Amino acid sequence: MKRVGLVGVTGYTGMELARLLLGHPGMRLTQVTSRKEAGQALQRIYPFLQGTELGDLEITQPDSAFLAANCELVFLAVPHGTAMEMAAELRKHGARVVDLSADFRLRDKDVYQGWYKVEHTQPDLLSEAVYGLPELYADRIAGAGLVANPGCYPTSAILALYPALQAGLIAPEDLVIDSKSGTTGAGRKAGVGTLYCEVSDTFRAYNLTKHRHTPEIEQELGLAAGRSLCLSFNTHLLPINRGILTTAYAKLMPGVGLEQVRSCYAEFYAGKKWVRILPQGVLPETRWVRGTNFCDLGLVTDPRTDRLIVLSAIDNLCRGASGQAVANANLMLGLDPDAGLPFAPLMP
Repeated sequence: MKRVGLVGVTGYTGMELARLLLGHPGMRLTQVTSRKEAGQALQRIYPFLQGTELGDLEITQPDSAFLAANCELVFLAVPHGTAMEMAAELRKHGARVVDLSADFRLRDKDVYQGWYKVEHTQPDLLSEAVYGLPELYADRIAGAGLVANPGCYPTSAILALYPALQAGLIAPEDLVIDSKSGTTGAGRKAGVGTLYCEVSDTFRAYNLTKHRHTPEIEQELGLAAGRSLCLSFNTHLLPINRGILTTAYAKLMPGVGLEQVRSCYAEFYAGKKWVRILPQGVLPETRWVRGTNFCDLGLVTDPRTDRLIVLSAIDNLCRGASGQAVANANLMLGLDPDAGLPFAPLMP
Protein backbone atom coordinates (compact mmCIF):
# COMPACT_ATOMS: atom_id res chain seq x y z
CA MET A 1 0.00 0.00 0.00
CA LYS A 2 1.50 3.32 -1.09
CA ARG A 3 1.49 6.03 1.58
CA VAL A 4 0.41 9.46 0.34
CA GLY A 5 -0.04 12.88 1.90
CA LEU A 6 -2.36 15.79 1.22
CA VAL A 7 -1.43 19.42 1.83
CA GLY A 8 -4.52 21.62 1.97
CA VAL A 9 -7.24 19.22 3.07
CA THR A 10 -9.93 21.81 3.86
CA GLY A 11 -10.85 22.97 0.34
CA TYR A 12 -13.23 21.29 -2.08
CA THR A 13 -10.40 19.53 -3.92
CA GLY A 14 -9.01 18.31 -0.60
CA MET A 15 -12.45 17.06 0.40
CA GLU A 16 -12.85 15.25 -2.91
CA LEU A 17 -9.40 13.69 -2.61
CA ALA A 18 -10.29 12.35 0.85
CA ARG A 19 -13.46 10.82 -0.63
CA LEU A 20 -11.60 9.17 -3.50
CA LEU A 21 -8.67 7.90 -1.45
CA LEU A 22 -10.93 6.41 1.23
CA GLY A 23 -11.61 3.37 -0.93
CA HIS A 24 -8.44 3.31 -3.02
CA PRO A 25 -6.98 -0.21 -3.30
CA GLY A 26 -3.36 0.87 -3.72
CA MET A 27 -2.96 4.17 -1.86
CA ARG A 28 -3.51 5.04 1.78
CA LEU A 29 -3.85 8.64 2.91
CA THR A 30 -1.59 8.83 5.97
CA GLN A 31 -0.85 12.55 6.32
CA VAL A 32 -3.19 15.53 5.93
CA THR A 33 -2.29 19.14 6.67
CA SER A 34 -3.94 22.49 7.27
CA ARG A 35 -2.47 25.46 9.11
CA LYS A 36 -5.89 26.56 10.34
CA GLU A 37 -7.32 23.17 11.38
CA ALA A 38 -4.15 21.48 12.69
CA GLY A 39 -4.70 19.32 15.77
CA GLN A 40 -8.20 18.19 14.85
CA ALA A 41 -9.32 14.80 13.64
CA LEU A 42 -10.31 14.78 9.98
CA GLN A 43 -13.87 13.73 10.87
CA ARG A 44 -14.32 16.97 12.83
CA ILE A 45 -14.24 19.00 9.62
CA TYR A 46 -15.68 16.25 7.41
CA PRO A 47 -18.37 14.38 9.37
CA PHE A 48 -18.99 12.12 6.37
CA LEU A 49 -15.73 10.37 7.31
CA GLN A 50 -16.94 9.29 10.74
CA GLY A 51 -16.63 5.53 11.21
CA THR A 52 -14.09 5.21 8.38
CA GLU A 53 -10.35 4.54 8.48
CA LEU A 54 -9.71 8.23 7.76
CA GLY A 55 -12.01 9.65 10.42
CA ASP A 56 -9.43 9.70 13.23
CA LEU A 57 -6.55 10.87 11.05
CA GLU A 58 -5.06 13.95 12.72
CA ILE A 59 -4.63 17.13 10.72
CA THR A 60 -1.10 18.51 11.15
CA GLN A 61 0.88 21.59 10.22
CA PRO A 62 2.55 21.24 6.80
CA ASP A 63 6.17 20.12 7.12
CA SER A 64 7.83 19.23 3.83
CA ALA A 65 10.67 17.17 5.32
CA PHE A 66 8.27 15.14 7.46
CA LEU A 67 5.86 14.60 4.56
CA ALA A 68 8.67 13.47 2.26
CA ALA A 69 10.00 11.07 4.88
CA ASN A 70 6.60 9.48 5.51
CA CYS A 71 4.91 9.60 2.10
CA GLU A 72 5.84 8.31 -1.34
CA LEU A 73 3.75 10.98 -3.02
CA VAL A 74 2.18 14.25 -1.86
CA PHE A 75 -0.86 16.02 -3.31
CA LEU A 76 -0.73 19.82 -3.13
CA ALA A 77 -4.22 21.33 -2.92
CA VAL A 78 -3.14 24.87 -2.07
CA PRO A 79 -3.44 28.18 -3.97
CA HIS A 80 -1.09 29.20 -6.77
CA GLY A 81 1.95 31.03 -5.47
CA THR A 82 1.99 28.89 -2.33
CA ALA A 83 2.27 25.58 -4.18
CA MET A 84 5.50 26.40 -6.03
CA GLU A 85 7.46 26.90 -2.80
CA MET A 86 6.16 23.74 -1.18
CA ALA A 87 6.66 21.70 -4.34
CA ALA A 88 10.30 22.79 -4.45
CA GLU A 89 10.82 21.77 -0.83
CA LEU A 90 9.16 18.39 -1.33
CA ARG A 91 11.18 17.66 -4.46
CA LYS A 92 14.37 18.62 -2.63
CA HIS A 93 13.52 15.99 -0.02
CA GLY A 94 12.77 13.38 -2.69
CA ALA A 95 8.97 13.23 -2.62
CA ARG A 96 6.91 12.88 -5.77
CA VAL A 97 4.34 15.63 -6.14
CA VAL A 98 0.98 16.13 -7.85
CA ASP A 99 0.27 19.86 -7.78
CA LEU A 100 -3.37 20.86 -8.23
CA SER A 101 -2.56 24.57 -8.48
CA ALA A 102 -1.62 26.45 -11.65
CA ASP A 103 2.03 26.99 -10.68
CA PHE A 104 3.56 24.44 -13.07
CA ARG A 105 0.96 24.14 -15.82
CA LEU A 106 2.40 26.85 -18.05
CA ARG A 107 5.79 26.09 -19.53
CA ASP A 108 6.70 29.75 -20.03
CA LYS A 109 7.47 31.64 -16.81
CA ASP A 110 6.64 35.00 -18.40
CA VAL A 111 3.24 33.81 -19.57
CA TYR A 112 2.49 32.58 -16.04
CA GLN A 113 3.55 35.85 -14.46
CA GLY A 114 1.57 37.88 -16.99
CA TRP A 115 -1.71 36.06 -16.33
CA TYR A 116 -1.38 35.28 -12.62
CA LYS A 117 0.40 38.50 -11.54
CA VAL A 118 2.72 36.49 -9.28
CA GLU A 119 6.47 36.04 -9.61
CA HIS A 120 7.42 32.46 -10.38
CA THR A 121 10.14 31.68 -7.85
CA GLN A 122 10.85 28.14 -9.06
CA PRO A 123 11.39 28.44 -12.83
CA ASP A 124 13.91 25.56 -12.83
CA LEU A 125 11.08 23.17 -11.95
CA LEU A 126 9.04 24.15 -15.02
CA SER A 127 11.13 21.92 -17.26
CA GLU A 128 10.73 19.02 -14.83
CA ALA A 129 6.96 19.32 -14.47
CA VAL A 130 4.78 17.13 -16.70
CA TYR A 131 1.34 18.37 -17.70
CA GLY A 132 -1.02 15.85 -16.13
CA LEU A 133 -3.51 15.00 -18.84
CA PRO A 134 -3.25 11.18 -19.03
CA GLU A 135 -4.80 10.89 -22.50
CA LEU A 136 -1.88 12.93 -23.87
CA TYR A 137 1.07 12.30 -21.59
CA ALA A 138 0.61 8.99 -19.74
CA ASP A 139 4.12 7.72 -20.49
CA ARG A 140 5.77 10.91 -19.26
CA ILE A 141 3.53 11.10 -16.19
CA ALA A 142 4.57 7.58 -15.20
CA GLY A 143 8.20 8.64 -14.89
CA ALA A 144 7.60 12.10 -13.43
CA GLY A 145 8.59 13.47 -10.05
CA LEU A 146 6.34 16.53 -10.43
CA VAL A 147 3.02 16.58 -12.25
CA ALA A 148 1.02 19.74 -12.92
CA ASN A 149 -2.60 18.70 -12.60
CA PRO A 150 -4.62 20.47 -15.35
CA GLY A 151 -7.27 23.05 -14.65
CA CYS A 152 -10.90 22.01 -14.81
CA TYR A 153 -11.92 24.21 -17.74
CA PRO A 154 -8.79 23.29 -19.76
CA THR A 155 -9.42 19.58 -19.23
CA SER A 156 -12.86 19.88 -20.82
CA ALA A 157 -11.67 22.15 -23.64
CA ILE A 158 -8.44 20.36 -24.56
CA LEU A 159 -10.08 16.93 -24.70
CA ALA A 160 -12.84 18.43 -26.86
CA LEU A 161 -10.61 19.83 -29.63
CA TYR A 162 -7.23 18.09 -29.47
CA PRO A 163 -7.96 15.18 -31.88
CA ALA A 164 -9.47 17.39 -34.57
CA LEU A 165 -6.63 19.91 -34.41
CA GLN A 166 -3.92 17.25 -34.45
CA ALA A 167 -5.51 15.55 -37.46
CA GLY A 168 -5.95 18.85 -39.35
CA LEU A 169 -9.73 18.47 -39.57
CA ILE A 170 -10.38 22.00 -38.31
CA ALA A 171 -8.78 25.38 -38.86
CA PRO A 172 -6.60 26.58 -35.96
CA GLU A 173 -7.89 30.13 -36.41
CA ASP A 174 -11.06 31.55 -34.89
CA LEU A 175 -11.60 28.88 -32.23
CA VAL A 176 -14.35 29.73 -29.76
CA ILE A 177 -14.75 27.86 -26.45
CA ASP A 178 -17.80 28.56 -24.31
CA SER A 179 -17.77 26.95 -20.84
CA LYS A 180 -20.18 26.80 -17.92
CA SER A 181 -19.18 25.66 -14.44
CA GLY A 182 -20.82 24.80 -11.15
CA THR A 183 -20.09 27.02 -8.15
CA THR A 184 -17.54 24.67 -6.54
CA GLY A 185 -15.17 25.82 -9.27
CA ALA A 186 -14.76 29.06 -7.32
CA GLY A 187 -13.37 27.21 -4.30
CA ARG A 188 -14.57 26.89 -0.72
CA LYS A 189 -13.66 30.37 0.46
CA ALA A 190 -16.49 32.71 1.45
CA GLY A 191 -17.52 35.31 -1.14
CA VAL A 192 -20.63 37.29 -1.96
CA GLY A 193 -20.58 36.15 -5.58
CA THR A 194 -21.02 32.50 -4.63
CA LEU A 195 -23.65 32.91 -1.92
CA TYR A 196 -26.74 30.78 -2.48
CA CYS A 197 -28.99 33.77 -3.18
CA GLU A 198 -26.47 35.15 -5.66
CA VAL A 199 -26.22 32.01 -7.81
CA SER A 200 -29.59 30.30 -7.39
CA ASP A 201 -32.17 30.94 -10.11
CA THR A 202 -29.79 32.93 -12.30
CA PHE A 203 -27.06 32.45 -14.89
CA ARG A 204 -24.19 34.81 -15.63
CA ALA A 205 -20.89 35.20 -17.45
CA TYR A 206 -17.68 36.21 -15.70
CA ASN A 207 -14.03 37.02 -16.48
CA LEU A 208 -14.74 37.38 -20.18
CA THR A 209 -11.53 37.84 -22.25
CA LYS A 210 -9.30 37.47 -19.17
CA HIS A 211 -9.82 34.05 -17.59
CA ARG A 212 -6.52 32.64 -16.33
CA HIS A 213 -7.13 29.24 -17.89
CA THR A 214 -6.91 30.76 -21.39
CA PRO A 215 -3.13 30.38 -21.85
CA GLU A 216 -3.25 26.80 -20.58
CA ILE A 217 -5.77 25.88 -23.26
CA GLU A 218 -3.81 27.77 -25.92
CA GLN A 219 -0.57 26.06 -24.88
CA GLU A 220 -1.86 22.49 -25.21
CA LEU A 221 -4.07 23.00 -28.26
CA GLY A 222 -1.18 24.85 -29.88
CA LEU A 223 0.90 21.70 -29.51
CA ALA A 224 -1.87 19.73 -31.21
CA ALA A 225 -2.01 22.22 -34.08
CA GLY A 226 1.78 22.52 -34.36
CA ARG A 227 1.65 26.31 -34.05
CA SER A 228 0.82 29.02 -31.55
CA LEU A 229 -2.87 29.75 -31.06
CA CYS A 230 -5.00 32.68 -29.99
CA LEU A 231 -8.55 31.64 -29.16
CA SER A 232 -11.67 33.02 -27.53
CA PHE A 233 -12.45 31.43 -24.16
CA ASN A 234 -15.64 32.50 -22.36
CA THR A 235 -16.81 31.36 -18.93
CA HIS A 236 -20.18 31.28 -17.15
CA LEU A 237 -21.44 30.32 -13.70
CA LEU A 238 -24.18 27.70 -13.47
CA PRO A 239 -26.55 27.47 -10.49
CA ILE A 240 -25.37 23.92 -9.72
CA ASN A 241 -22.79 22.56 -7.27
CA ARG A 242 -20.49 20.62 -9.58
CA GLY A 243 -20.00 20.05 -13.28
CA ILE A 244 -18.70 21.75 -16.42
CA LEU A 245 -20.35 21.85 -19.82
CA THR A 246 -18.10 23.18 -22.58
CA THR A 247 -19.18 23.95 -26.13
CA ALA A 248 -16.31 24.42 -28.58
CA TYR A 249 -16.73 25.83 -32.08
CA ALA A 250 -14.26 25.41 -34.96
CA LYS A 251 -14.26 25.86 -38.73
CA LEU A 252 -14.11 22.56 -40.61
CA MET A 253 -11.48 22.14 -43.30
CA PRO A 254 -12.91 21.72 -46.83
CA GLY A 255 -14.51 18.33 -47.44
CA VAL A 256 -14.50 17.19 -43.79
CA GLY A 257 -17.78 15.69 -42.56
CA LEU A 258 -19.18 14.11 -39.42
CA GLU A 259 -18.20 10.54 -40.31
CA GLN A 260 -14.54 11.53 -40.66
CA VAL A 261 -14.66 13.49 -37.41
CA ARG A 262 -16.22 10.62 -35.46
CA SER A 263 -13.69 8.17 -36.88
CA CYS A 264 -10.83 10.47 -35.86
CA TYR A 265 -12.09 10.82 -32.27
CA ALA A 266 -12.81 7.11 -31.94
CA GLU A 267 -9.26 6.27 -33.03
CA PHE A 268 -7.62 8.94 -30.86
CA TYR A 269 -9.44 7.91 -27.67
CA ALA A 270 -9.39 4.16 -28.27
CA GLY A 271 -8.34 2.44 -25.07
CA LYS A 272 -8.67 5.65 -23.04
CA LYS A 273 -11.62 4.66 -20.90
CA TRP A 274 -12.23 7.99 -19.16
CA VAL A 275 -13.23 9.69 -22.42
CA ARG A 276 -16.61 8.55 -23.71
CA ILE A 277 -17.70 9.52 -27.22
CA LEU A 278 -21.47 9.53 -27.08
CA PRO A 279 -23.61 8.01 -29.85
CA GLN A 280 -24.56 10.27 -32.72
CA GLY A 281 -27.50 12.45 -31.71
CA VAL A 282 -26.82 12.12 -27.95
CA LEU A 283 -25.40 15.23 -26.27
CA PRO A 284 -23.52 15.33 -22.94
CA GLU A 285 -25.11 16.37 -19.66
CA THR A 286 -23.31 17.23 -16.41
CA ARG A 287 -25.43 14.80 -14.39
CA TRP A 288 -24.08 11.85 -16.40
CA VAL A 289 -20.52 12.49 -15.16
CA ARG A 290 -21.23 13.81 -11.65
CA GLY A 291 -18.76 12.34 -9.15
CA THR A 292 -16.80 10.47 -11.85
CA ASN A 293 -13.57 10.77 -13.81
CA PHE A 294 -15.36 10.59 -17.16
CA CYS A 295 -15.30 13.21 -19.89
CA ASP A 296 -18.29 12.81 -22.21
CA LEU A 297 -17.98 14.19 -25.74
CA GLY A 298 -20.75 14.95 -28.21
CA LEU A 299 -19.81 15.65 -31.85
CA VAL A 300 -21.93 17.74 -34.21
CA THR A 301 -21.18 19.20 -37.63
CA ASP A 302 -23.14 22.08 -39.11
CA PRO A 303 -23.06 21.85 -42.94
CA ARG A 304 -24.70 25.27 -43.26
CA THR A 305 -21.83 27.07 -41.50
CA ASP A 306 -19.11 24.44 -42.05
CA ARG A 307 -18.47 24.27 -38.32
CA LEU A 308 -17.57 21.48 -35.93
CA ILE A 309 -19.33 21.78 -32.57
CA VAL A 310 -17.92 19.66 -29.76
CA LEU A 311 -19.72 19.40 -26.43
CA SER A 312 -17.73 18.24 -23.42
CA ALA A 313 -19.05 17.42 -19.93
CA ILE A 314 -16.92 16.73 -16.86
CA ASP A 315 -17.23 16.93 -13.09
CA ASN A 316 -15.02 19.91 -12.20
CA LEU A 317 -14.08 18.48 -8.78
CA CYS A 318 -13.36 14.92 -9.92
CA ARG A 319 -12.17 14.82 -13.55
CA GLY A 320 -11.30 18.51 -13.38
CA ALA A 321 -9.23 18.22 -10.19
CA SER A 322 -9.04 15.42 -7.62
CA GLY A 323 -9.98 12.42 -9.77
CA GLN A 324 -7.44 13.44 -12.38
CA ALA A 325 -4.88 13.89 -9.59
CA VAL A 326 -5.52 10.31 -8.45
CA ALA A 327 -5.18 9.06 -12.04
CA ASN A 328 -1.82 10.84 -12.28
CA ALA A 329 -0.69 9.44 -8.93
CA ASN A 330 -1.64 5.94 -10.08
CA LEU A 331 0.67 6.30 -13.08
CA MET A 332 3.49 7.83 -11.01
CA LEU A 333 3.37 5.05 -8.41
CA GLY A 334 3.14 2.18 -10.88
CA LEU A 335 -0.44 1.28 -9.95
CA ASP A 336 -3.33 0.31 -12.21
CA PRO A 337 -4.09 3.60 -14.03
CA ASP A 338 -7.79 3.22 -13.20
CA ALA A 339 -7.35 2.20 -9.55
CA GLY A 340 -9.82 3.81 -7.17
CA LEU A 341 -11.75 5.58 -9.91
CA PRO A 342 -14.47 3.28 -11.36
CA PHE A 343 -17.39 5.23 -9.89
CA ALA A 344 -20.88 5.33 -11.34
CA PRO A 345 -22.35 8.85 -11.63
CA LEU A 346 -24.09 10.33 -8.58
CA MET A 347 -27.71 10.12 -9.74
CA PRO A 348 -30.10 11.82 -9.75
